[in-house]
Amino acid sequence: MLGLEKKDFRLLLIVVALTMLAPFILNPFPEGSDMAQFNAGYPDLMQRFVIFGILAIGFNILFGLTGYLSFGHAAFLGVGSYAAVWMFKLLSMNVVPAILLSVIIAGVFALIIGYVSLRRSGIYFSILTLAFAQMSYALAYSVLTPLTGGETGLQPKPGDPRILDGALAPGETATPGFFGLFDMRDSLELSVGGWVFTFNVGYYFAAVIMIIAFYISIRIFRSPFGMMLRAIKSNQTRMSYTGLNARPYTLAAFVISGMYAGLAGGLLVSMDPQAGAERMFWTASGEIVLMTILGGAGTLIGPVLGAGFIKYFENIVSKINKTTLEGWFYWMPDGIEDVVITIIYPFVGKGWHLTLGLLFMLVVIFLPGGLVEGGQRIAAALKRKKPDDAKSSATEPAE
Repeated sequence: MLGLEKKDFRLLLIVVALTMLAPFILNPFPEGSDMAQFNAGYPDLMQRFVIFGILAIGFNILFGLTGYLSFGHAAFLGVGSYAAVWMFKLLSMNVVPAILLSVIIAGVFALIIGYVSLRRSGIYFSILTLAFAQMSYALAYSVLTPLTGGETGLQPKPGDPRILDGALAPGETATPGFFGLFDMRDSLELSVGGWVFTFNVGYYFAAVIMIIAFYISIRIFRSPFGMMLRAIKSNQTRMSYTGLNARPYTLAAFVISGMYAGLAGGLLVSMDPQAGAERMFWTASGEIVLMTILGGAGTLIGPVLGAGFIKYFENIVSKINKTTLEGWFYWMPDGIEDVVITIIYPFVGKGWHLTLGLLFMLVVIFLPGGLVEGGQRIAAALKRKKPDDAKSSATEPAE
């Protein structure tokens, strides 16, 4: 089906189901309850789940298949964002041309950086990509201020030409849309009992693109090209002895990965039309690496899970403050309540990085294959139990 094996097709169906039903899955607790703090079914966060999932999928094509660790992928995310904003300013607020331009510009930029960086491998390649990303950040922050807006960032303004859209009415703001049919910010709310489910146009638009990007990544993983990338990761020296040149394959993987990052950058701007140099900083590149390793480098769905995991902590756990904790533990005696809050508070709110770091350490130590390996272990344990249960319940034939 769709050129996929049964196992891959089932995985694709699971991703489709999770993304389409996300407003329900991410809102398990009713509004107004103490646990509603952990709901993640609001548009901005759901959009980030799928957009950074695309970013991680693309990075996994490079790192997961070839083993080349790039510390500069945020540069392509930033370049894609700037390209999309300029398309909004000059041509139209239609997201389709903006996204296409962001992918093309990011691909060209990745081709230039990859051509230079891939002359080296290992840690030297990683440092080169980091250097290029930091140079891009410095240029966007200072030298290229007329193009990037510098520290204030770049965003569409009412006075921009927008050749295809024409002038705006007084007081009207430019919002990204899809061929004038709908805006990315349009939403529909469904109230069921104490639950409120939000269906956002921008989220579903990004989710459909993520599903397509995920499908393409499966085809790459299962293709002869993907097998060549695995061979490079396994033993590039032995591969070169056979007479095969690995550079064209690694460069192609680098460019494809950069185009995925540009796509993510264009989608970010399509949801919130502004771009800033902070998206190109080295910490953003480090976050991409964490997403991929945490979910499971070299696996298909792992990077998506890792991206969702980190973005959940960043947006949910970081909002827990002392007032929230006091509301949770109000039933405890005063002395014990203060002790519990004192112990927990450093790990939430501004200290959410500490919790994420501890969890990342546990995953790396006990689950080297990431969250996917954890799921595989649970599935294997359940499979081992089933035959035992079947044997115990079977009746012995009468003699």
